[in-house]
Amino acid sequence: MFDALIIGGGVSSVSCALILGSACKKTFAEHKKIGIIAHQKASSLQNAVFNNAYGVSKGKLGSELLIETTEQLKELYPHVEQIEDEKVLRIVKQTSAFLIETNKKKYTSKIVVIGIGAGNPFTIEGLENYIIPHKKAATEKNRIQLKNEDHLVDEGIYAIGVLAGHRSQLSIAAGSGASAATDILTIWNDGKPVQVHDAVNK
Repeated sequence: MFDALIIGGGVSSVSCALILGSACKKTFAEHKKIGIIAHQKASSLQNAVFNNAYGVSKGKLGSELLIETTEQLKELYPHVEQIEDEKVLRIVKQTSAFLIETNKKKYTSKIVVIGIGAGNPFTIEGLENYIIPHKKAATEKNRIQLKNEDHLVDEGIYAIGVLAGHRSQLSIAAGSGASAATDILTIWNDGKPVQVHDAVNK
């Protein structure tokens, strides 16, 4: 049983995992089981090059970022379980958790965070009732999003990145994943607002 399982291997998903993972020394998060099912091969970052993203050196390739950020996650926060080479097929709400079925295994999690692309058709069964046309994409692109309020789709389900209705920009996607992560940490902290920072000499 995961406390939080993130679906997706792109910017918003890994950003969310990094923030959740970085809270491991907080008493409210130290025993939480966190996982990420990384769909990296389908990420739009594969063909991207960045010159206009804050904190990212000019000319950085998206394909490099995919590798570097997951390695950073593994190195700094090894307690975050990275699940590779699996595709999520179905999400089913159960009494106190969600059943997440992939092409290989089944998992359960109290919270599910979905950060895959906004392509149509949407390939994960069980969320059809939340699908709406993407509010910030060109109509002719036929993109979709999950209906949400500040990333919260329904109790225990979060959408992040373009699937939450944001534009496809690296900085926006990273912030979206981080925002949802701090909301989850706030829930774990009995509703007391949470930010997680590291500082020099601390």
